[in-house]
Amino acid sequence: MTVITTSRSTSEQQEVSKDDSMLKQKAMMAKHFDRLTSARENGEKVCSTFVPGNLNELIMCFDFANNLPEVNAIQNGLRKKSGSYVMEAEKLGHSEDVCTYVKSDVGMMAKGNLAPNGKPFPDPDLLLLSYTGCFTFMKWFELLREQYKCETIMLHTPYEGDGKITDNMREYMVKQLKEDVIPTLERVSGVKFDIDRLRENLRRSAKAEDDLVYVLQTGRNRPSPIDAYFGGIYYIGPIFGAYRGTDDAIDYYKTLREEVDGRLAAGQGPVTPDGVMETEKYRLVVEGPPNYTSFRDFWKMFYEEGAVVVASSYTKVGGVYDFGFRHDPDNPLETLADYCLGVYTNRSLPQRVDMLVNYVNEYEADGLLINSIKSCNSFSAGQLLIMREVEKRTGKPAAFVESDLVDPRYFSAANIKNRLESYFQMVDQKRDGSAKGAAA
Repeated sequence: MTVITTSRSTSEQQEVSKDDSMLKQKAMMAKHFDRLTSARENGEKVCSTFVPGNLNELIMCFDFANNLPEVNAIQNGLRKKSGSYVMEAEKLGHSEDVCTYVKSDVGMMAKGNLAPNGKPFPDPDLLLLSYTGCFTFMKWFELLREQYKCETIMLHTPYEGDGKITDNMREYMVKQLKEDVIPTLERVSGVKFDIDRLRENLRRSAKAEDDLVYVLQTGRNRPSPIDAYFGGIYYIGPIFGAYRGTDDAIDYYKTLREEVDGRLAAGQGPVTPDGVMETEKYRLVVEGPPNYTSFRDFWKMFYEEGAVVVASSYTKVGGVYDFGFRHDPDNPLETLADYCLGVYTNRSLPQRVDMLVNYVNEYEADGLLINSIKSCNSFSAGQLLIMREVEKRTGKPAAFVESDLVDPRYFSAANIKNRLESYFQMVDQKRDGSAKGAAA
């Protein structure tokens, strides 16, 4: 664990505790943005794609630098720049109801398109959309295509409505990869496709995925050595984005696993911004993305009450690995198809309910908390139904708070804190009732 000082004025300086793996992840992200912003001078071409269902292992085969618009929006949210970008997009005519990731991206482009390192992002040479259940992604890419006038590929992923992947679904996607995606990647990049290179990338992915799953499943322990929601945001960064399939990802997850094993052996809880969490009072499963503009304040509302998130759905948005999926180098195109088909946003409501029920039971959680995001229909649709169903099937209390992704106007700290305190009281009452029932 490392203690760092924030870059505020002297009177406001605070010590912030971070895992060494968090600092490593931060350095990796800085390296990623440096590569992107120097792509032109280094003779590299740029592909823009999205996190759920992204084909990073394939993109790497053609030497593209990978730009992920949601990651840029998240970074701007954490750096408290997204609010002005969102308002800029609304001045340009975008509705208040539009996904704030989109508006942050549009506003950023209107204000110079600067990366976190202060340098301008290069225009993409290619837009690659692996459509995985979020209709907003399609409209977002239409806006980007209008802006950049570049080549666009859409890999259409059938919706997993019946809760299973069929041979027809897989074959349909492999056909698209062979006939449209790969030929276009070859033509734009000028690099010939090498399936053995793809196999090697997939082997590296599977190795890193093993360590990530190990880390996430340590949340079953008491106390949990991780926070699978707030801490999990750091954990998923490399594997959900431009580092999956690389040696850097393998090294990061090896380091993370060793770090978590150390806390596990010492009987320690997760590291929070204020140090190691000393007392685990509540164990929660959380559904929905976090708020990034007030990320630390949001997290603090949990750990000050002794609440740790032992499992979350959001850390599966870029891949549901803990239910068995691994990238398979022996079936390279088929495994890319299965990955896209199985991501969380492409799963049906019954599948999502089953997953959350499994987490509540297997991780011995006290209940489910939903953070409903105002502008994110992919996660928010059906959440009240999910909440009631999980509550009914587990017998554990569930609660609902509301915020937004990267729009600070929709984070009401007082309102959320009041709801959380009420929820923790509900958990206490449920425990007291169970204890009295057992005694009787």
